[in-house]
Amino acid sequence: MSEQQLHRGFIRLALRGVFSTSFAMLAALPAVAGNSFSPNVAENFTNASVSTAMSAPMSAPMNGVINDDDRFMALRDAAMHDDAKAAQMHASQLTQYAIPSYVDYYVLRTRIRSISAAEIQTFFKKYEGSAIADRLRNDWLLVLGYRGDWTNFDQQLPLYVVNDDHQVKCYALLSKALKQQRVAVEARSLITSPKQYGDGCYQLINTLYEQGQFTDADLWAQMRIAAESSAMPLAKRLGKMLDIPEKRLIEAMEKPNNLLKKAPANDRLSRELFLMALGRAAKQDPEKSVTALQKFGDKLSANDKAQAWANIALPSSQKLQAEATTYWKRADSAHLSIEAYQWRVRMALREGDWKMVKSAIAAMPISLKNQPTWVYWHGRAIQSEGKKEEAQAIFASISDQMHFYGQLALEERGQKIGVPALVKAVSPEELTPIAQNPNLQRALKFYAMNLRFEGTREWNWALRSMNERELIVAAEFARQNELLDRMVNTSDKTKSDVDIHQRFPTPFNDSMYKATQAVGVDMAWVYGLIRQESRFATAAKSHVGASGLMQVMPKTAKWVAKKIGMANYVPHQVNDVETNLALGTNYLNMVLTDLGGSQALASAAYNAGPGRPRAWRSTLTRPVEGAIFAETIPFLETRDYVKNVLSNATYYAAIFEKKPQSLKARLGTVIPKGMSADEPEYQ
Repeated sequence: MSEQQLHRGFIRLALRGVFSTSFAMLAALPAVAGNSFSPNVAENFTNASVSTAMSAPMSAPMNGVINDDDRFMALRDAAMHDDAKAAQMHASQLTQYAIPSYVDYYVLRTRIRSISAAEIQTFFKKYEGSAIADRLRNDWLLVLGYRGDWTNFDQQLPLYVVNDDHQVKCYALLSKALKQQRVAVEARSLITSPKQYGDGCYQLINTLYEQGQFTDADLWAQMRIAAESSAMPLAKRLGKMLDIPEKRLIEAMEKPNNLLKKAPANDRLSRELFLMALGRAAKQDPEKSVTALQKFGDKLSANDKAQAWANIALPSSQKLQAEATTYWKRADSAHLSIEAYQWRVRMALREGDWKMVKSAIAAMPISLKNQPTWVYWHGRAIQSEGKKEEAQAIFASISDQMHFYGQLALEERGQKIGVPALVKAVSPEELTPIAQNPNLQRALKFYAMNLRFEGTREWNWALRSMNERELIVAAEFARQNELLDRMVNTSDKTKSDVDIHQRFPTPFNDSMYKATQAVGVDMAWVYGLIRQESRFATAAKSHVGASGLMQVMPKTAKWVAKKIGMANYVPHQVNDVETNLALGTNYLNMVLTDLGGSQALASAAYNAGPGRPRAWRSTLTRPVEGAIFAETIPFLETRDYVKNVLSNATYYAAIFEKKPQSLKARLGTVIPKGMSADEPEYQ
């Protein structure tokens, strides 16, 4: 399961009331709800975190309050439901609680909309430098931004340490813009994903437009993003700013084929709505949009035509249609979204057009171009031109990074993936100060209460000030406290000192060996999958109900149990280690066999269901290397999942076999069904 899927789990919790719904409505529910859970914390949660967060008591009946922990849970519940009276009552009985900062935080949280600056400052002074003080500062900045209290906002912003809240970033640019500072360039880079928008981002767009920092072209660029993302709230806001009749806008978004029946009128609004409708209609049927464009294209300017082809090319790409490459070539001068830039390269990769790969990456914004994904593929494009030295320099820039594209770059340099040298064992003397760290102590307390969100916030806060050796010691501390997900994620943060056994642990080895041997499936691959799925938390349960180490879905578990003759199987057994491994490995072997022995396809099937990778393979026009198949998976979650699982598996194989491994060999070649592998795919 991907990190992004986990973050969506937290957003669902927010929408259920884990954070104040009324406050979320105050500052635009979707953005604040998501941001109420700091992304820096969410990115390090595992399925177990989602499970325990969702299973943690959300209310404690008064007759069930028997100790301070119960009272604290009742306080937390009151705060989440914005019940100031109940929160104050519970807090009054927790004067000696072990974690007083959270008691005070939850009381203040219920009054965040009306609280005075003096009360806030008292809390900040009392708990200066703490994780929960930074959390409150995040909340407070959202309130200040919503109020337009820029004096206090500007004073507090430099003190906000985590500074990962998208809304706060929008408010920060808005504050500068209101002081007549030029922020349009920064704003264009920031506001690219409508799911993250809220009051701050909407105000920013409006203000920049009123000031002339944003032009109509900027608003139409945002409108294209809204259309690509099916973000109707953003589209309606932009529509009001552009004086678009709502009926016409809704028609373009929801009934685009109506606009494609006749040529657009000769005014900008009609042309822009026609272009939008082409993209919207192409989500269902790109060919219909192509037909309309060919029929009425003579009514459009050259730039409009390029934009029209780009609008069609993106959904066509996401459907993996080979024709998309042709559409992209006709869209050279178009304005592209972040998604569009990437899909143009992906389709060129599928078609083996290295010249187009090179030019499409060159056209990307610098921040996108510098991501390891596109650094690697740029190197491959340069290599295809015979420029070996230049390509090798590009590969060298990422080959020391322990991820999918770092591994592939290392292989391009003629090396394989091995196990880093063992680091010095952690001593008891090193553990003592780590064990006494107050943030880690609070984290353990919260984990013991099944409050993994709060626990991980405290844990990550402690890591901020640690050097690499201390991170390794903290990871060992996590292992000793049976927090394997924390061990893995903490150890993952080191760069020069790498403890491979912390990063790639092998718990339940006997059970794993038994399960994998029984069906003949690669144990390194299964470990790689579990590391991605559950981080070895046996009680992990995702928001969709997948359970245990291998995150087996209930219906799948029941079906596999019947298929393999597991007598008397009952649903609660899915969390038993041996049962979970038996069900998961058998299912994994079934999809592997069904998909011709390709671990890339089978990993995709395990995440997205076996039908989808079969459909994706069927769109191939030629055999492609597994890395290209992985990069062109239409679902972001599954795309990242396949890369992470096979990257993990390669390290596990190096550990088990005690020799360097090839990720390229593990990825193999993905061949369209019914086609031979005779056509060479590597260049």
